[in-house]
Amino acid sequence: MLQPIAILDSGVGGLTVAKEVMRQLPREKIIYYGDTARTPYGPRSSEEVVRFTREIVDYLIQFRPKMIVIACNTATAAALEDIRSRVQVPVVGVINPGARAAIRRTETGCVGVIGTEGTIKSGAYEQALRLLTPDVRVISEACPEFVPLVEKGNFRSAKTFETVRKSIGHLRQYPMDTLILGCTHYPFLMETISEVMGQGVNLISSADETACEIRTILQDGKQLAGAGYEPVHQFFCSGDSLMFKSIAERWLGKQIGLSPVVWQVPAIV
Repeated sequence: MLQPIAILDSGVGGLTVAKEVMRQLPREKIIYYGDTARTPYGPRSSEEVVRFTREIVDYLIQFRPKMIVIACNTATAAALEDIRSRVQVPVVGVINPGARAAIRRTETGCVGVIGTEGTIKSGAYEQALRLLTPDVRVISEACPEFVPLVEKGNFRSAKTFETVRKSIGHLRQYPMDTLILGCTHYPFLMETISEVMGQGVNLISSADETACEIRTILQDGKQLAGAGYEPVHQFFCSGDSLMFKSIAERWLGKQIGLSPVVWQVPAIV
């Protein structure tokens, strides 16, 4: 039996990680859960985020995953170690991979981080960056308006540009050459963020690096799917399944069935 990789997020943001896993590991089956009924996680307390993450992991365990990927920066910051202590399979977050990618790219030693209120408040990226390079300068900014834009499928519009400009335009005053998109929803806004920040700023999405880490862990554990597998991915959401399906198909560039591959799971409350 082909064991899947379980990927969870507060909503559609983790699809950025899922897409990269599909690209780098095309034979691996993915079970994806987006908690769209309770998104965003950013304004919630860490205790609440831990509880939600535990509930989703408890749901996903029924599929016997060989790995769990917390593809949500807020949940990674709040719940990664807790989930690792509760399950017997490897658990991967998205913060350390993103930090490593940023340190490799920066030349000025000044790195920006944008994320949800919860992620920025946790200081998780600053800690991860300084563990790698103690003298790195970190400029952090919470962008609470970004996730609702993405969850509504509003990736490119005049309203989106103005929201992004007002939220991060002032960051151009700093000598940063690298900006971490510290929320997996933010790559959906990559083009707009790039327009606002300018060509001299490298935008770092943790998706690529996270997929590389997944590959390494599975390879070391001799758990990579063998040749001949044609995986059928499964997607679950706790909220509006039609909106989720629309966004997923736009991002992944392929159709995903509404049923039985995608269906609405009652919100866990």
